Amino acid sequence: MTRGVLVVTGGGRGIGAATCKAAAADGWTVVVNYARDADSAAAVVADIEAAGGKAHAVQADVQSEAGITALFEAADAIGPVKGLVNNAGGSADAKIADLTTADYDRMMDSNLRTTVFCAREAVRRMATDRGGEGGVIVNVGSRASVLGGQPGRVMYAAAKGAVDGFTAGLANEVGKLGIRVCTVRPGVIRTATHEAKAGAERLKTMTAAIALGRPGEPEEVAQLITFLLSPAASYMTGTLVDIGGGR
Repeated sequence: MTRGVLVVTGGGRGIGAATCKAAAADGWTVVVNYARDADSAAAVVADIEAAGGKAHAVQADVQSEAGITALFEAADAIGPVKGLVNNAGGSADAKIADLTTADYDRMMDSNLRTTVFCAREAVRRMATDRGGEGGVIVNVGSRASVLGGQPGRVMYAAAKGAVDGFTAGLANEVGKLGIRVCTVRPGVIRTATHEAKAGAERLKTMTAAIALGRPGEPEEVAQLITFLLSPAASYMTGTLVDIGGGR
């Protein structure tokens, strides 16, 4: 089964890498986007191809409009874009009393701006009123949008909250154009980036508050995303799906 071309931003590591592999196994031809780590993206492609799937690594910085344009033009050369996973994002410690405009811009650019403008490019290609055949957009949000985030992560939580609102609005705007839009909101997930930024003690404290008593794995989030991309979720749009182990 071939589902079409799927663009996954930040596809070289963590949730993005796991999503690329799971989606390829489900029949998608995956565009593994990365900004700097070419080796990680190449390893993801190699794993997919070894399992019989199709994937292409594409370097592009999606925090710039030029990078987003280049990414989707590269995807066009592979085939019709039918899916987008807005996974690229970032967080940084900055308490409000110490917040600078640069901190603010960095959080909003990496978490909201990239989501909005990648979605724009996807809609331009998928919308039936533009000659497209429809498609699916899945945004990767965060439980922080509900919980408020840890101290120093207020702007991260705010940016992810904006992604929630964008999801609902975009779903209304493009639903009759053949496009579904959903967001998954992971809680604490065991990735190298998360463990490095949180630190062992902070991660232990966060884990203690989780009903299931453990962090989630990237593959668990990837399976949820792959479901939302599939025909099995054909009546789901504007939906925010939490995957936080009960927190």
